[in-house]
Amino acid sequence: MSRRIAAVGWSLFFVAGGLALSLYLLRLVAASTRLAASGGALPLAALQSVSLLLVFGALSWLIGGKALGLKAQDFGVIPVSRGVRGFGRGFVLGLLLAALAMAVAVPVGHAAWRGDGGGIGAWVATLGATALVLLPAALAEELVFRGVPLVALSRAFGRRPSLVVLAALFGLGHLFNPGITALGVTNIALAGLFLGFAFFTPGGLWTSTGAHLGWNLTVAGLAAPVSGLPLPMPWIDYVPGGPNWLTGGSFGPEGGILAYLCLAAGAVLVARRIPQEILP
Repeated sequence: MSRRIAAVGWSLFFVAGGLALSLYLLRLVAASTRLAASGGALPLAALQSVSLLLVFGALSWLIGGKALGLKAQDFGVIPVSRGVRGFGRGFVLGLLLAALAMAVAVPVGHAAWRGDGGGIGAWVATLGATALVLLPAALAEELVFRGVPLVALSRAFGRRPSLVVLAALFGLGHLFNPGITALGVTNIALAGLFLGFAFFTPGGLWTSTGAHLGWNLTVAGLAAPVSGLPLPMPWIDYVPGGPNWLTGGSFGPEGGILAYLCLAAGAVLVARRIPQEILP
């Protein structure tokens, strides 16, 4: 019992304390640089991503490494060669699932892409800048929900219940995103389960981060909002069609049933790649 209490206590401290510290750091830096007043979604998103990554990277070392005695192999980050392959596989899978959800919305939900007057060169440049923002954001969120808490809780309660609880928290963590709906929360929680399964594949944190980035970057690159957050993308505009429960509407693909089906399929596919001795 004491082991379970300790696991819950450390996990709560890790998540709640880390988010509070990240928010404080974000406000401090934004105020000192007047970034918030200057506007622009991408610079603010970059600042938020870096703040989260710095704080949770430090907490992973302090709480995970020093307090709980977790090793790099517990997170699947070594050997690096295997991790890099896992990142690539995860990225491709996330990309394919997001692209499929948006592509199917064209015939069944009358979604469409329209030119916005920009050029493909500007699109490529913006996509690269967006990737530089979304990569640390994906890694930070994986550290929060698939890092120390998932390992600690899995050792105390088992992997399956820990996966479900943290996936639910992942969904609830997006409650204040613009345009959030009940289906949006459900889909993000399902994405948390999908990413949790990816974490327990041989690629570990590398694979879950790759899948996370692959999904988000594809949605952003195809000019749709990412979990309700619109990111600037020249050359094309995405018209989601409808109804909203099918395509996601202004929240982006994650608000629709098509994304639910794709994420569910991804979760099943990844779960089958987990060694049975890891997730029996």
